[in-house]
Amino acid sequence: MAPIIDLDLPLPPTAEQIAQDMKRWALGRGEKGMANYRYIFGPRKARELGVSLDELEDLSQALSPSAFDHLLLEKAQSLVVSLEDFVQQMDEAGIAWGAFRNVDNDYTANIIARFPDRFIGQALANPNDGMKGVRELERAVKELGLSSFYASPFRYGLSPNDKKFYPLYAKAAELDLPVFVYVTMNYNSALPMDLSHPRHLDEVAMDFPELRLIAGCGGWPWVPEMIGVARRHPNVYIDTESHRPKYLATPGSGWEMLLQFGNTLLQDRVLFASNWASYFQPSDDVLKRVIAEMQELPLKEAVKEKWLYWNARNLFNRD
Repeated sequence: MAPIIDLDLPLPPTAEQIAQDMKRWALGRGEKGMANYRYIFGPRKARELGVSLDELEDLSQALSPSAFDHLLLEKAQSLVVSLEDFVQQMDEAGIAWGAFRNVDNDYTANIIARFPDRFIGQALANPNDGMKGVRELERAVKELGLSSFYASPFRYGLSPNDKKFYPLYAKAAELDLPVFVYVTMNYNSALPMDLSHPRHLDEVAMDFPELRLIAGCGGWPWVPEMIGVARRHPNVYIDTESHRPKYLATPGSGWEMLLQFGNTLLQDRVLFASNWASYFQPSDDVLKRVIAEMQELPLKEAVKEKWLYWNARNLFNRD
């Protein structure tokens, strides 16, 4: 079996980050737009912390703010995985390297400097900042050494084909950067559900045929449309980010077309990207669990190796 490349490999969060997320699940009932995330993801995240979401909410009301913060931090300690231990997990799971991003490009660069053979960075740049954003993208690449651009319609409330993104796409083309684009539904009820529909990526691919576009999250629930866009444009790739692998093969899940075409006509343009943190809390075996589920998918063995390694290796020209 070839080694594995994970094109969305979140770093394990600190205890403070875990506690902050859990505080948001506990207190976010009325948060505009984002409350849906609490209902959908909160119960599972709370269980992995050893409580139910209702219990967490009750504790937030029964304890003083400082006592509640202390409790969350105490519980989060059990889930902490150091970066050094995480790299060891990568070795044990067979992951050669992975891509990750952070809101702070300098932070991303610092991690890569510590582990240059194990990670590459996805640069973030705000399309609402105009040329300031373009300059930040160029700085992230030329000065910090990041090697791709992550265009997030969800983060900025703009569809992928919004012309505010176009100067960044042009700069990415000039720098020969692969571009990751969030292409799926979102649960933020303050944004349109189809903000990142694959049809928007179709226009980008038409306008930038030289740009290597990676459609994140597989376009779900519009997988047939996503497949159509990829069939139309040889510069469009599809990754599996944020969806637990075992559900890709679950009948009725909506992924049937990805497995069909990804096993045949598009086998060279599907990329493994876990974003494991969207469905698992940190643990000693989290990466092994994700990889095992990927390897159990009903794909030809040679195709599995393409999804898990060769397609990303060829796209980034990096072993």
